[in-house]
Amino acid sequence: MHEYLEIIKNAYTGYFGYLIDEITRFHWSNYFYGLIIISLLVWGLELLFPWRKDQKMFRKDFFLDTFYMFFNFFLLNLIVLIALSEVAAKFLNDILGVVGLELSDLQLVDVSSMPMWAGLLIFFLVSDFVQWNTHRLLHRVPFLWNFHKVHHSVKEMGFAAHLRYHWMEPVVYKSLLYIPIALIGGFAVEQVAIVHFTAISIGHLNHANLGWDYGPFKYIFNNPKMHIWHHGKELPNRYGVNFGISLSLWDYLFKTDYIPHSGKDLELGFEGDEDFPEDFLGQELYPLDIHKKDAS
Repeated sequence: MHEYLEIIKNAYTGYFGYLIDEITRFHWSNYFYGLIIISLLVWGLELLFPWRKDQKMFRKDFFLDTFYMFFNFFLLNLIVLIALSEVAAKFLNDILGVVGLELSDLQLVDVSSMPMWAGLLIFFLVSDFVQWNTHRLLHRVPFLWNFHKVHHSVKEMGFAAHLRYHWMEPVVYKSLLYIPIALIGGFAVEQVAIVHFTAISIGHLNHANLGWDYGPFKYIFNNPKMHIWHHGKELPNRYGVNFGISLSLWDYLFKTDYIPHSGKDLELGFEGDEDFPEDFLGQELYPLDIHKKDAS
């Protein structure tokens, strides 16, 4: 137990130093300024080419979503995810150690021996497919859906809505993604950064006030015209549609795609969202309120 507590302590200390370094030192893989630059660029596209032209520059919940964006992207990592991933790695290695194995012994593929583009492609495809399946679980499991409602409480779509989610969501995503990624070793820091910034850019664009679908590439990449239907208040089935994170490919392959017509003026939300809290703290505490969960 002492070892695990020491890991948590070191993770917090190390991440705090990392965060200060990200803010005070600019470099090409800087996540802090990378997020800001991507956000400003996509926001600029929204303002230049708005799909819903009557939507205000500072749409409903713009500042709430901006707070979520930085809270979830940086502070949440400090509070939960860094320590969680370090403890998970230690715990898994301890379990495997009982039978004389280490996590590295289970690696199926080592991408370090492959061309960089191949490693990037494998990392991107595996992580996106796992996250697509995780997203489906968030809609199908009632317990998880109560956390995911935070993301679906968005009533006017904009780039910052991408990172409005309950802190429990990345715990679920990272937990289910950990082992598949661990089975593929040899990723370089540069590869992780490229995939990360690509996913952030596509996610921002998916939620932006843009009427784009990328033409023939819409069958590969998720896009604003497709993702708006995922946020529609009225759905064609009980569990939802268009679960793609970065790629729309999985939805077309597994028949969860749904774009009946232009969703430009689609009503967003979910059934019963009129009783959903509109403030950050209320939304974070919502899944713990049994009375509200039962009522919905």
